[in-house]
Amino acid sequence: MKTILILNAQVVNEGTIQSADIFVKDGLIEKIGTNLSGLTADTVIDAAGKYLFPGVIDDQVHFREPGLTHKACIHSEARAGVAGGVTSFMEMPNTVPNALNQELLADKYEIAARTSLANYSFYMGASNDNIEEVLKTNIQNVCGVKIFMGSSTGNMLVDNEKTLENIFSNSPLLIATHCEDEATVRANSAIYKERFGDNPHPRVHPEIRNIEACYKSSSMAVELAKRHNARLHILHITTGEETALFTNEIPLKEKRITSEVCVHHLWFDARDYETLGNQIKCNPAVKADGHKQQLLQALLDDKIDVIATDHAPHTWAEKQNPYWSSPAGLPLVQHPLNLMLEFYKEGKITLEKIAEKMSHAVADCFQISKRGYIREGYWADLVLVDLNESTTVTKENVYYQCGWSPLEGKTLHSKITHTIVSGHLAFQEGTFDESITGKRMLFER
Repeated sequence: MKTILILNAQVVNEGTIQSADIFVKDGLIEKIGTNLSGLTADTVIDAAGKYLFPGVIDDQVHFREPGLTHKACIHSEARAGVAGGVTSFMEMPNTVPNALNQELLADKYEIAARTSLANYSFYMGASNDNIEEVLKTNIQNVCGVKIFMGSSTGNMLVDNEKTLENIFSNSPLLIATHCEDEATVRANSAIYKERFGDNPHPRVHPEIRNIEACYKSSSMAVELAKRHNARLHILHITTGEETALFTNEIPLKEKRITSEVCVHHLWFDARDYETLGNQIKCNPAVKADGHKQQLLQALLDDKIDVIATDHAPHTWAEKQNPYWSSPAGLPLVQHPLNLMLEFYKEGKITLEKIAEKMSHAVADCFQISKRGYIREGYWADLVLVDLNESTTVTKENVYYQCGWSPLEGKTLHSKITHTIVSGHLAFQEGTFDESITGKRMLFER
C-alpha cells in the first residue's frame, strides 16, 4: 500500500483544531507532527488552507443489496459515500432476503469485501422468530442487531412482546431500534385513507407517523433496556419530546442507552413537503419546524450522541407513485458532512462538534477498533475539506445508482477534496481509485 504524506492541514480532532502534518504507512497513521516535510512518501498532499477531519462513520444506511439492486448496490452507494467523506458504514438487514440468519449475513460481508470502496459492517436482523440466530452473532465483528419496532419489509416487524423481552434480556450485542408504534400508525392510516382517499398530499405523512407513535415506541424501548440493562441505541430520533428520554449526565462510553439523529431531520421540516413531496417521505417522518431546532440542541447538549444519514435510495419512478405506494426513504450518503458544514457556516455548530458527532462518538458508541479518531496507530480514515469552495448538487454529479437527490439545485458551501479509506487514497478531486476495497470493521467488546 502506498505511503501518504499530508502537509499543512488544519486537523479537526478531539476537541481541537491544530496545524499538523500526517504520515500514513501500511494503512495506518504512523506519525502526526508539525514538521514532517522531510519524509519521503509515494503521495504528498499539500493541505494548506484546508481542514482534515476523521472519516465520517455512518451507522445507518440501506444499500439494497442483495435483492433490491434495481435501486442501489453496495458498490455504487459506498462509492457515493466516499465522495462525501463517509469512510465507513453500517448497513441494515432489510434487504431481500432479509439478513435473518448467519449465512445470509455472511453473504453481505462477502459482497462488500469484493465491491465496497468504504469500510463496512452489517447489522444482524431480528424477527419475531429468529432469536437463536441473533444470539449466534459474533459481537467482535458485527456492529449490532437491528429491531424494527415499526412496520418494515418482509418478516422484520418485531411486535411480539415475548420476542422483545428475549432479545433485550439475552443479546450481548448493541441493539439498534427503529421506533414507531405500529398500532398508532395503522390507526392513523385508516383515518387518513377514509378522509383523503387513495392519494393524499405527502404533507400528511408527519400526521400519520406522528409524535405519539415515535414517543410511545421509543419510551417502550428505553423501558425494556433499563429493565434488562441492555445496550440500546435508538436510531433516527425525530421529535423534541423523545430527547427527554436521554441523558447527558454521564460520559458516552458509560451510557447503556444512546441515540442518533439523521441529517435530513436536522435539515428539512414539514414545510418542505410542499415543494419536495414524496422525495422527503421517510420513516420516521420529517416533522414540523420546531423539532429540528430541538434535535440540534439535544445534539449540542450531548443528549443525542451521533449523526447518521439513514441513506435509503429508491428509483425516481417509485418515488412518483401516489402517496400510499411511494416508498419511504431518501438518498443522502454523499452529502452529510457538507450539510453539517452548512450549519457550521451559519454559526450553529463548531467544526470540533461535527468531528465528534460524525466520527469520535460513533466509534465510542459502537466500540469500533482503531477508527473514528486521528491518532498514531489508528487506521487512516481521513477527509480533507475546503471551506472556501462550494458544491452544487445536480443530477450529473450525484453518484447514487438511483440518480437523484432531494438536495438537487442546492449549493453547499464546502467541498470534499480527498477521502482516504484505511490508508488508501480512494477519492481525489472528483476522481476515484477503486484498486483497493475497504475493510471490515472490528469491535472491541
